[in-house]
Amino acid sequence: MMTEKDTGTENIITDEMANPSLSKSGGDPGITPLSPSHIQQSDTDQVQSGPSFVVVVAIDFGTTSSGYAYAFTKEPECIHTMRRWEGGDPGVSNQKTPTTILLTPDRKFHSFGYAARDFYHDLDPSESKHWLYLEKFKMKLHTTANLSIDTEIHAANGKRVKALDIFAYALAFFKEQALKELSDQTGSEFDNSNVRWVITVPAIWKMPAKQFMREAAYKSALVSRENPEQLIIALEPEAASIYCRKLRLHQMVDLGTQTTQNGFSPNDNVGSGMTQGDRYVVMDCGGGTVDLTVHQIRLPEGHLKELYKASGGPYGSIGVDYEFEKLLCKIFGQDFIDQFKIKRPAAWVDLMIAFESRKRAAAPERTNPLNINLPFSFIDYYKKFRGHSVDHALRKSNVDFVKWSSQGMLRMSPDAMNTLFKPTIDHIIQHLTELFEKPEVSDIKFLFLVGGFAESSLLQQAVQNMLQGRSRIIIPHDVGLTILKGAVLFGLDPSVIKVRRSPLTYGVGVLNRFVEGKHPPEKLLIKDGTRWCTDVFDTFIAADQSVALGEMVKRSYTPAKPSQQVIVIHVYCSEKESAGFISEPGVRKCGTLRLDVSGTESSAPRREIQTLMQFGDTEIRAMAIDVSTGRTVKASIDFLSH
Repeated sequence: MMTEKDTGTENIITDEMANPSLSKSGGDPGITPLSPSHIQQSDTDQVQSGPSFVVVVAIDFGTTSSGYAYAFTKEPECIHTMRRWEGGDPGVSNQKTPTTILLTPDRKFHSFGYAARDFYHDLDPSESKHWLYLEKFKMKLHTTANLSIDTEIHAANGKRVKALDIFAYALAFFKEQALKELSDQTGSEFDNSNVRWVITVPAIWKMPAKQFMREAAYKSALVSRENPEQLIIALEPEAASIYCRKLRLHQMVDLGTQTTQNGFSPNDNVGSGMTQGDRYVVMDCGGGTVDLTVHQIRLPEGHLKELYKASGGPYGSIGVDYEFEKLLCKIFGQDFIDQFKIKRPAAWVDLMIAFESRKRAAAPERTNPLNINLPFSFIDYYKKFRGHSVDHALRKSNVDFVKWSSQGMLRMSPDAMNTLFKPTIDHIIQHLTELFEKPEVSDIKFLFLVGGFAESSLLQQAVQNMLQGRSRIIIPHDVGLTILKGAVLFGLDPSVIKVRRSPLTYGVGVLNRFVEGKHPPEKLLIKDGTRWCTDVFDTFIAADQSVALGEMVKRSYTPAKPSQQVIVIHVYCSEKESAGFISEPGVRKCGTLRLDVSGTESSAPRREIQTLMQFGDTEIRAMAIDVSTGRTVKASIDFLSH
């Protein structure tokens, strides 16, 4: 699908394009791509065999809860989920632990998960305001437009901390827990170099967020920069898909029949079974995001092919928490809620935990009210702040479906609770409807609902109503652990997903020979008597284009001057499927390709650096060779803004 280039045209990347700080006046036409071509590696099975690991450990770093699972490469069928955590919540049984971190007042790591929450809860309010408590911070990576190593996030007391530090602390915690468990399992100190680590991220995350996770892993010493292949970034719905295609009947519920058997023997694979070429959608409904992947299965190996680029959005279950917060602001005033969160951060956390357990009790046919405990300090602080009682506030707010019960509780009618779910579920259903209208997304046999939010019967019912029986809706039994188990399977065999779709169009700006009538006059650049058209978008890969694993996009570049040590090329991207110029609306600079050509000086009159970029994996990678000497050139592609 690469645009055919006439043999007569030349593509040149000038210094100004590669390095915009230079003035437009001087500078040779710098880098010349000699041979645009798309090559398919003849043997894709040899992609990344790499060192052999003894065990694969996957970390599901979620917005609301996290966990890990592992399998020894000798027994790949046997996936172990992490040991039970101490200190669970009433009404929330889970192998996973809340994604919460507590730092001491001098910003040292103190604890993670339930331990962090309980310790923070037990601190005296005068002390707790100095401690840094963080939760739901993963969403920051999705919502920050120009994510960098220095991006900051807010703790509950309003203080700011570097996001990279927090993510690194969390990964270091999981590394320690997992290695401890592996040492106990094997009876001797388990060495980190024997572990292949897998970290899961939403498929709709852009490259900067994925790279940020990798940087955090380096910082936490999970893996070293020298050994990048020890860490694989897995996409959450992809991991779920790998797990779901292996499901046996007794391991899932078919929403249409509400049974687990369906009259097949319990060991049959998915329902009446996946057959050659079956298409299915995996909808991963998490705390922060909802992520959809469309796959087709190729039997007998069970390889997967992506049929449509990953889609979704920030429609996770924390949207319901946000609606609850808006409701509290409506009743008690935004000014009070803002103050209370900063002044009594631990009590606010308690209130949200109380809400969480009631949120899980919401159901379409529920008739009795849901009671939410208001912490004593909320009632007390409100009286001081306003000079009247919480009871009074409820009576005079026009929110008729929330009452005050004499036991010190907010009493919500089931309708009130369902209203809190509505905006989030509406977003999800709208997205699902649009996805199913795409031509690539036809004859979908199964829709797998996975992720913690998939347990919500309100969401399940909405999906059923929307699909009207067009696809079978399948919910795995251990829906919250599906991604974790699939991520382990992915780590054991990353080549199982053979074809992906590029989420964006990627390319670089080049100079082409100026053609009258074809190129806009304002793009004309005359250099040494030659007429060039500037800013031409040279497409590496187009949005929603199929890319096979191991497929390479090849370009050759020539340093402008023999003495040049580093070639820096700006990479541009766009949501649109094609772009003519890098200056078009919707095209933005998103990364840099760096070729370190120092030490490659040769007698050749013209050095050609051949660059190979790989777009078929979960991360974009680049490598390069000096054609005249055959030596490898250090190539890196960087998406984090600096």
